[in-house]
Parts: sequence; C-alpha cells; structure tokens
Amino acid sequence: MADMELFRETVLAWATGGPGDPARELAAGLPVRVAVLLEGPSDSAAVNALAASRGRDLAAEGICVLPMGGAMSVGRFARLLGPPGLGLRLTGLCDVAEQPYYARGLERAGAAGEEFFVCAADLEDEFIRALGLPRVEELIRAEGDLRAFQTFLHQPAQRDRTPEQRVRRFFGTKKGRKIHYGRVLAEALGPAPAPAPLDGLLAAL
Repeated sequence: MADMELFRETVLAWATGGPGDPARELAAGLPVRVAVLLEGPSDSAAVNALAASRGRDLAAEGICVLPMGGAMSVGRFARLLGPPGLGLRLTGLCDVAEQPYYARGLERAGAAGEEFFVCAADLEDEFIRALGLPRVEELIRAEGDLRAFQTFLHQPAQRDRTPEQRVRRFFGTKKGRKIHYGRVLAEALGPAPAPAPLDGLLAAL
C-alpha cells in the first residue's frame, strides 16, 4: 500500500526532527491502527517477509512496520506514535540485552503497557536456532555467498566465536546483506513454526 509507505516515510522524517503535520494528516486519513517498532531494516524485512508468507498484507490491515534506526530510538517513536502522540497501538521486537532500555523508554513515553516480544540474542539468532545451522549454511551457499563466507571464517577474529555467532556476524559484514538475509531466512521457514518472538508478534497483530 503506497499510502502506508508514505506514512512510514513521514514518521521517519518526523522522528529525525522534521514536521509532524504530514504524519498526523496521513494518520487521520489512513486506517492505520498499529505501529510495529523494530530496531532496523533487517528486522523489518524479516517481519514483512514472514507475514507475506503467511498470507498477510500488514499495510492493508492498517499495520505500519517501522525500522527505528536503533534501539535507543524507542522512546522517541513511542512518544510520537503511542498514546501521547497519534494514539496508535504499539508493539514490536527487542533483543534481550535491550529489554531494560525498552521498558524505561516506553514508560517515559507514557506507553508502558504496550507489548513487545523479546529475542534471546537478536532476530538472526532466533532464525538460526529455528532453521538449524546446516540449513542456514545451505541458504548462504544458495545465495551465492559461500566463497565470501569461507573467507570470513578464516579471519583470526572468528576463531573464538561459536559457529552461530560467526554466521550472525557474517550477515552484518556487507551493506545490505543483513537486510537480504532477514528476508531469506523468514521465507526459508515455509510452513514451519516461526521463532517464538516472531510468532507472538504476528499473532498479536
């Protein structure tokens, strides 16, 4: 839905110091009811891809998926979009290490009652555990990244990391790769159960 994409863009501009009126006007004219706050674009790609694979069109359902550009922005987005601002219902994902920060940010923004779903380490970690490391490595090969992955594994910095940690780190070594694999990993689940945080998020929407 193009209008929802425009709404997303105006909210992101508003959150970085732009005017709020465009977002308010669009919110008044759109059936937007929920804002899904996510740390970054790879999380957004994964959520949208998984929803689509489950036959859902989140934008058509009035759900705006927003990558905030970092966990520290949650309080700002909650103030703009939640009960103190546009009055949308808020939800989303956070990493377990960021959970206390999210709790404080939401409380200060007057949105303490909103439900967020917690990943054990991060969303990539959830996918790796759900799919299994061999399957994830198959996907890396299928996406044409096997040579780059093998080169990465020979770096001295990777020696003390677990295989799962190496894969997660690899996804972040090239611009756009983490976003790409957010979608690839979500689509690879097929009809299999999603990681618990994602399953809980989609069920709550």
